[in-house]
Amino acid sequence: MLLYLVKRTASLVGVLLAVSVTLFVLQDIIPADPARVAVGPNAPRELVEAKRLEMGLDQSLAIRYWRYMSAITRGDLGESVHTHNRVAQDLAHFMPASVELGLTAMVLGVSFGAALALAQAAWPRIGYALRLALIAATSAPIFLTGLLLSLLFWYHLGWLPGGGRITPDDYRLGPTGFMLLDGILSRQGRLVASAVVHLLLPALTLALPIAVAIGRTLASSLLDVYRQTYIRTARAKGLTETRVLLHHTLRNAAGPALSMLSLQVALIFNNLLIVEQLFSWPGLGLYTVQAFASADLPAVLGVALVVAGIYLASAAVIDVVRAILDPRLSLR
Repeated sequence: MLLYLVKRTASLVGVLLAVSVTLFVLQDIIPADPARVAVGPNAPRELVEAKRLEMGLDQSLAIRYWRYMSAITRGDLGESVHTHNRVAQDLAHFMPASVELGLTAMVLGVSFGAALALAQAAWPRIGYALRLALIAATSAPIFLTGLLLSLLFWYHLGWLPGGGRITPDDYRLGPTGFMLLDGILSRQGRLVASAVVHLLLPALTLALPIAVAIGRTLASSLLDVYRQTYIRTARAKGLTETRVLLHHTLRNAAGPALSMLSLQVALIFNNLLIVEQLFSWPGLGLYTVQAFASADLPAVLGVALVVAGIYLASAAVIDVVRAILDPRLSLR
């Protein structure tokens, strides 16, 4: 286990270095000028050149990359051209909203997917109908799914709010930035309720594709495991179908579904860029879209490094969970 964690940490550092080099080369190729963006489109050329010198853009790419990586070792990701704050400060401000939304979507997606797979295994006709319904719900692009959910539950029914993170009110916001956790810790029921109702629509939009992917993979894996001889042996011993499913089948069938979950972690940030913009959710996705619009290259690079680190760490955790559930797998 320790050797595996050391290897994954080394690979994490290597991938982050590769990402940083790639983005640094790309930002030197694209025509956007951070100095011009920082001083404004109507600033005189002399002011732009002075800003370029201040930002160190007159130096070679290798020198600028070395300076950037040296600053990262001190926890400095540079200064955002758009917000004029330190990028690390912006990430600390926007990340809790995205993490809260992403975790909720993953929980909902895994729960719906597992329920779909188990229903299909226990009651094939009902499970097949549920799978068709979920596939139909996710056949449209995610922005269209979000618009349809918002049109139904916000505009027509008025059950859920159509955007934002909480209702403007006199809340005592906590230090963590996670609205649900802050509301629970400070015992503010209204804050918890407001956070939940605002969270449901964007989380459900993100969760539907995850539910379909997990449900289809787990259902197929369950059918394969049901054909194994040890399942017939368990039934011959007189075990109930529920016990066979929960104690023998599900554990051995979880491996492919966990692998699919790892892919969903990688894809969920792409959907965050759309969903957060659609529901005015103040997270990393909205921050990244604004950074792209203003050619804020330090912010884009900082977000990319953080997202890559989160994905690689999540993949390592999922691999450990797979090895725990299935003794046939090895972490070596």
